[in-house]
Amino acid sequence: MVIKKAELETVCGVTSILPDNSCPEAAFAGRSNVGKSTLINGLMNRRALARVSSKPGKTQTINYYKVNDQVYIVDLPGYGYANASEKVKAGWGKMIERYLRTSRQLRMVFLLVDIRHDPTKDDVHMYRWIVENGFYPAVIATKLDKIKKSQVSKHLKAVRQVLDLPEETPLIPWSAETKEGRDQIWALIEQYVMDGEGQQ
Repeated sequence: MVIKKAELETVCGVTSILPDNSCPEAAFAGRSNVGKSTLINGLMNRRALARVSSKPGKTQTINYYKVNDQVYIVDLPGYGYANASEKVKAGWGKMIERYLRTSRQLRMVFLLVDIRHDPTKDDVHMYRWIVENGFYPAVIATKLDKIKKSQVSKHLKAVRQVLDLPEETPLIPWSAETKEGRDQIWALIEQYVMDGEGQQ
């Protein structure tokens, strides 16, 4: 995917009305410290399109990035941030649920997990929640740079087992440094999002 144009078009808070977009959407969900903003910047070959914060839980909105006037990359609020209040956590959950259930252009969901650790209870909950809403998410294992190459297979196997992923579910390791995984992610977006097949 050659990125000619990428821009943050819409930001939605808890009470915002979701946009009625004409282009298809690929959504990205994950824990607040899993590296979602870094991944989105890497996908679009930009350094600071998605703001990367040193403080987890900073993304409290749904952010719509329009790419090449063809597709939206939708950044969902990070979940599982321990220091957030229960009220704030509930608000994030409602935003994600409302988006999954009401977006007419959503074609595919990507779930990000940290390859260094087994998926958390929140990760398992989010995976099941996405499935219950009619989607079969591709899973991206971030922070590939943080483990040895000899450990990759073992960690990927653990992710697949803990989430109880079907054999056909894509599980893509992602490196923020080398951009390993970028082509695979874009290939899925082109196939299931931009070609209109969808993964529902």
